[in-house]
Amino acid sequence: MATNDWSGVHPQAIVDPSAKLADGVTVGPWSYIGPDVEIGEGTEVLSHVVIKGPTKIGRNNRIFQFSSIGEECQDKKYAGEPTTLTIGDNNVIRENCTIHRGTVQDQGRTEIGSDNLLMAYVHVAHDCVVGSHTILANCATLAGHVRVGDWAILGGGTMVHQFCRIGPHSMSAGGSIVLKDIPAYVMASGQSAQPHGLNAEGLKRRGFDKDVLTVLKRAYKVIYRQGLTTEQALEELESQYSDVDAVHPLIESLRGAQRGIIR
Repeated sequence: MATNDWSGVHPQAIVDPSAKLADGVTVGPWSYIGPDVEIGEGTEVLSHVVIKGPTKIGRNNRIFQFSSIGEECQDKKYAGEPTTLTIGDNNVIRENCTIHRGTVQDQGRTEIGSDNLLMAYVHVAHDCVVGSHTILANCATLAGHVRVGDWAILGGGTMVHQFCRIGPHSMSAGGSIVLKDIPAYVMASGQSAQPHGLNAEGLKRRGFDKDVLTVLKRAYKVIYRQGLTTEQALEELESQYSDVDAVHPLIESLRGAQRGIIR
């Protein structure tokens, strides 16, 4: 729980008296921590970082120089409402990242889970929800209301249209422009992004066994190799694989696709 431990604050940092810093938090020179900011144990804020609230940051994060965290969003409908940003534990947020708070037109908050790597110049816009164990490579850009599932990887320069969903364990190549949802487990690339098979190598690294991979490859073919509409593919998956836990994220990707899926 955040307290008011100022021992790790550099003399040239500015920390608002209402901010709550837990034990072991360090704040580098020329960084600014505003009111309504709460930072958990062991988090390291390097120099020249700006963190505004209402923002809650968990434990053992590292936030590198020139990042802007918890700034008000760029949505023209935003009128100063006290929306929030929540960041979990063990995240690495590299240089010049920008992460904005939410809007009342959505849930009023932006959320980032735990164990993520946001490389330099990543932008996470208002109302985004980023899961855990993700990698957003340099200059990856999320427009407003984007959802990124656990273990997803966005290559450098990937640009994601607002309201898109990036499924868990999926991957985009560098420079991809994502205008529709990327289903779980799918590799995507292009402008606009197209599907390029199952992220089999990534799944192997995360412990998916051979039998599960075989089933997921068959499920992928139902979506992309049989000439079915998304609705027809969803019906087929639900009828054939409803008892296979590993296929459930793929089913949910199709079921929740507000903008359609990449084709």
